[in-house]
Amino acid sequence: MKPEDRDLVAQLCAARSGQKVDPAKDYLLETRLGPVARREGFDSISDLMTGLRTRREDRLIWAIVEAMAAGDTSFFRDQSAFDHFRNVLAPELADRRRDQPIRIWSAACGTGQEIHSLAMLVDDMAGQWPDARFELFGSDLSERALEKAQSGLYTQFEVQRGLPIRSLVRHFEKIDDMWVISPQLRQAIRWRRLNLIGDMSRVRGFDLIFCRNVIGAMIEPAQRQVVENLAAALNPGGMVLFGADEDPVAGAEPLSPAEGVAGLYALRNADRAAA
Repeated sequence: MKPEDRDLVAQLCAARSGQKVDPAKDYLLETRLGPVARREGFDSISDLMTGLRTRREDRLIWAIVEAMAAGDTSFFRDQSAFDHFRNVLAPELADRRRDQPIRIWSAACGTGQEIHSLAMLVDDMAGQWPDARFELFGSDLSERALEKAQSGLYTQFEVQRGLPIRSLVRHFEKIDDMWVISPQLRQAIRWRRLNLIGDMSRVRGFDLIFCRNVIGAMIEPAQRQVVENLAAALNPGGMVLFGADEDPVAGAEPLSPAEGVAGLYALRNADRAAA
């Protein structure tokens, strides 16, 4: 790729989704954009970039931005976060919310392994709190990632990454050389395409938000915007779980660290109502 093409991709990603893309990483850019070029009918990435400059089509811009946003994910990634959810957060929420739904959101859910992991845990714990009502939500910037997440269809390699064999047997069915998660769990999750730095004024009422390993890959102004948006989406007493190594309050004040597991944050004012 030409330097000016790499710079353009980085600029588009920063402007559209807040992504921090290093123009010097030739291999990453070519790996992500090669499939886009082929899918869009171009002979090469160079032709793709020429077409982008010529057409300036919004659809093509988003195809590039979404491809660069793709991240690595796996079932039960960072087991300590899911252990804390099962042992501490879920019981606390079940006790506190009682006759109200417990709303949990996996922001930037990618191809769905995180929210499906949560769905499996909720299903496994159902007998502990028969009156508790968990509502699960998954969102991502990428339409292609959401399509895969909604299908619940995974390869042998994907289910081998982090998924305990007992969960595979209990919650999945083998179809040819693929594995599909049970219809019950797929239907328990609501899906939505969402840009975390976009207008989220109607995204409200969550008790727990998973947004792990997302803001660390963003430019600083976008990080602040995402933190503000997520904080505004919380119910009073709600929490956000970021990646263990992420610092979401550098330059943003609505959240403060909470005890229990690395990356867990609560509203700085516990009584603050969702705006």
